[in-house]
Amino acid sequence: MAKLIEFPSQRAQGLAFLDQQIRELLRARGADEELIDFAAATVKRVYERSIEAEDYSFQVSLPEGISGDDAEALRQSIFAGVERIRDENHAVVVRLIAELVMAEVRMFQASRDSDPDHSTPNS
Repeated sequence: MAKLIEFPSQRAQGLAFLDQQIRELLRARGADEELIDFAAATVKRVYERSIEAEDYSFQVSLPEGISGDDAEALRQSIFAGVERIRDENHAVVVRLIAELVMAEVRMFQASRDSDPDHSTPNS
């Protein structure tokens, strides 16, 4: 069976979703475009770094004489287990990304608020 390639990839879809959500959230709270762009860029930077941690790679040595069917069943079981772990870790990482981005947004806004030369109409 051929491997399917998704367009855009799940990663690109995930990043686009996060970008859209952070922009909508901040607009709804009255943020200006500079703050929204900062937050979106931060989401992208942190999300892309986190993806690298989700690319698992390892090898399993099978005992000699294992049948092809048993080897395939074991491969599928390991694959399913790794996918469950990846999904659980991804959910945690996305929450941590959201917390980190909001902290960085608050620091960015605080630095603008303390700068007398920088006017922020919607802060």
